[in-house]
Order: sequence, then C-alpha cells, then structure tokens
Amino acid sequence: MKRKKWPNDIKFKIVLEGLQSNSNIAELCAKHEIHQSQYYTWRDQLLRQGAKVFDSNDGTKREEQLKKKMTKMEQVIGKLTLELKKND
Repeated sequence: MKRKKWPNDIKFKIVLEGLQSNSNIAELCAKHEIHQSQYYTWRDQLLRQGAKVFDSNDGTKREEQLKKKMTKMEQVIGKLTLELKKND
C-alpha cells in the first residue's frame, strides 16, 4: 500500500477536530482514513511543539540588528586597515 503524504494544514485540522469534538477518535480516523496511532503521533507532535507558536520575533529582530552592527564594524575595520597600510 502506498504511503500518503499529508500536508501540515490537514494534519493540524484533523488533530484539532479530535481535540475539540466529543467524537470517538476511532470514528475520526476512519473518516479521514488514517490509523489511530498516526492520529496520536500527530497530536503528540502538536502538543510538544505548539508552544513555539507563541515565541516572539524578538530573537529574530535582535539577530538582524547584530548582523547590521557587525557589517558596519567590519567596514570600519576595513577602512582603518587600509589607512594603516597607506601610512606604512
């Protein structure tokens, strides 16, 4: 039997449906033609990694600021190095 590659948004919807509804997981899995163990794997993955959704972008912004600062510093170092070589 050929394995089906499930898009992430579909996995999310199936797991969310299982978490929100009072329906039987076996029925949900039969409806979407997946094995129950697959549902529980997706659910566990969502619960483990779900907190990342609430991580702020501050780390990314800070990283960008540091990269810009490093670029400016490298330019200054380059100019100073050229000046020193000219004076020798």
